[in-house]
This record gives sequence, C-alpha cells and structure tokens, in this order.
Amino acid sequence: MSRHLREINKYRRKGKNLISSNKIKPQQWDISEAEAQEALQAKGYNVKQIKKIHCLKHQVSISYWDHQGNICSSFFSYRIFARWHKEVEKLINNCQNLKEWTRLNHVIGYEFVYYHYLSGIEDALHQSLENRLLVLNVTEEQAVFQDI
Repeated sequence: MSRHLREINKYRRKGKNLISSNKIKPQQWDISEAEAQEALQAKGYNVKQIKKIHCLKHQVSISYWDHQGNICSSFFSYRIFARWHKEVEKLINNCQNLKEWTRLNHVIGYEFVYYHYLSGIEDALHQSLENRLLVLNVTEEQAVFQDI
C-alpha cells in the first residue's frame, strides 16, 4: 500500500511575504534584550529576563527566564516586534508611484492572510496604506495637470 503525502505547499505562492521578497531583512537586526522582553510581554508571556536571542531568516529564537525561575525557549515571528511595524511603515512611505504601492499592497495583503498581526498593528498598517494611496493619487493628478 503506498501512501500519498499531502502537498501542502503546492498552491502556496512562493516569495510573496515581506521577508521572502527581500523587502525586509530582519535576520540582520540586532535585537536587544529590552526589545525582545517588551515584545514577549506584549504577547502575554511572563518574562523576567532574556537569556539568549538567535536571529534566523524567518523567525527569532528566544530563551528567557519566567517569573517562576523556569527557562523557556521558543521561536517567535519577527512580526511581534515594534521594529517590524516601523520597517513596514517605512516601506509604505517609500512607495514613489502607484505601481510600487500596488505591489506592496498585494504583499501586505498576503501577510495579513497568512501571518498573525496584532489588530492594532494591522489597522495602523491599513491606515498607512490608505494615506499613502491618497498622497500618490494627489501627486499623480498634479503631475497630469502640470503636463497640460
């Protein structure tokens, strides 16, 4: 009897998140212990002190002591850090035309579907995208009127 393994990634688009498309490179970040502790506490973890931080391409491994003195270790998404939010905001604000904005909007839409974002961060990023779209529309209208 032969077993057919499920092909989970068959229909999943490759290179469509912000890390795979090389728009954000968090593995090069030097995440401080204070930044890691703040992010973990925002997620609801009982962190007394950070023991070790190891940055990988798509996630970060953090070992820490909790308030009971236990050593805990787990992998976390870079999306829990405030720096991620700032980097995405920077990407949005650096869009120079509607074509760039459309591509970035598509990638960020994919991010929201496949990765967990805190609702406040997701709302703020949606608002930034809308604001940037309004700015780009106004500048394109001005450029059209100047050409006439």
